[in-house]
Amino acid sequence: MTGEPRRGRAERHPGPGRGGQRFAFRFDPAFRPALALLGVRPATAWVGVDGDELAVRFGPWRLRTARRNVVGVTPGGPYRWWRAIGARLSLVDGGVTFASSTAAGLCLRFARPVPALLPGGWLRHPGVTVTVADPDALAGALAGPGGD
Repeated sequence: MTGEPRRGRAERHPGPGRGGQRFAFRFDPAFRPALALLGVRPATAWVGVDGDELAVRFGPWRLRTARRNVVGVTPGGPYRWWRAIGARLSLVDGGVTFASSTAAGLCLRFARPVPALLPGGWLRHPGVTVTVADPDALAGALAGPGGD
């Protein structure tokens, strides 16, 4: 892991300190400067999984849901940079993408859509694609105890 995110008073997330696992995002060097301008850096981009919860932080964007809400996990990639890098909304299915790499990712589908891109839960997403450094390990963590 390349760093811990700064914790605000109200920020709580799954991670190694709570008996869970944290998965870092893969950062392609070409996109690091632009993503850093948006506040997306290795210290502020991760996916956390514990027995009860899935949490995603991608710079200023956050997604949190019950682990049992994750009903599908599909590997993907490689991606075209102009369709993936950054925080993106899919106009096809309403899913959200948090991507810092074009190499590979994981699409997580939800039973109940969850908020992520806009404050206040105005827009809810049926899935999220994340470009973590080890998609296979994240898929395994979601399939393990606590997952369906």
